[in-house]
Amino acid sequence: MRIVRWSEIGSEDIRFGLWIDDTIADAGPAEELGLPAGAGAEAVLAGGTNALMELEGRAVTRTRRPRSGVRLHAPVARPSKIVCLGLNYREHATEQDREPPEEPMIFLKPPSAIIGPGDDIVIPSFCHHVDPEVELAIVIGKRVKGATAAKARRSVAGYTILNDVSERKLQKRDVQYSRAKGIDTFCPLGPALVTTDEVDAGDLAIRLAVDGDVRQDARTSQMIRGVGEIVEFVTRTMTLEPGDVIATGTPSGVGVYRDPKVFLEEGQTVRCEIEGIGTLENRVVREAKA
Repeated sequence: MRIVRWSEIGSEDIRFGLWIDDTIADAGPAEELGLPAGAGAEAVLAGGTNALMELEGRAVTRTRRPRSGVRLHAPVARPSKIVCLGLNYREHATEQDREPPEEPMIFLKPPSAIIGPGDDIVIPSFCHHVDPEVELAIVIGKRVKGATAAKARRSVAGYTILNDVSERKLQKRDVQYSRAKGIDTFCPLGPALVTTDEVDAGDLAIRLAVDGDVRQDARTSQMIRGVGEIVEFVTRTMTLEPGDVIATGTPSGVGVYRDPKVFLEEGQTVRCEIEGIGTLENRVVREAKA
């Protein structure tokens, strides 16, 4: 399944649906599925197989709309946590003149940073070194702690795209990453939650372009640690809940390590793309002056 949250263009009535071919099959608002208003796929996943079957059953029997005629929203709205991996592509470590870490380097991004496809990345007035990073995002399907690699893989519901937008000057100044990567709107997510039966994340093309200029271009097979190993490692220290997101690291090509350095500017459009999942596109704006 390709689970989406969508609305009519110009409407704030967000509904669930399935992306089937070039159409969105309507499954209704969260309340019709017995979920809290505004809930995302995390609430469906928490309901287990029955909730997924109900969503699918509603979608296949109701109205379909052309994909081009609707607005998509972040498929996961309120995860309990967003866990991110650093330096999980060898070339990304090399461009920083660093060796890959002996064990995964993890940090957290706040759920309040999430925006969806088509939403604006808003750069605050105090930020001038903002850099996007395309990442394959794992979405957890069931509560898991202390998992073996095999159990870890079974706990994965599917995948989506995450853009780990970062303010590089704050990142360097603070050493830890919470402020630099936790700014509101700095976590574009989407366009859909693609379930594991639909896509194998082991070897997918992953790409990021700014105004058509390709900055990152790699394959997920170049990740140092794969999906099972990542989930296994994370669950040694923390419990993952349905809908939790794990960003698996970004390839080389980020703006801060280019010569000359390049950072996002107002009016630009960032396009993230992962084979088999789709595209995630967001415009860059500057925060309005008070």
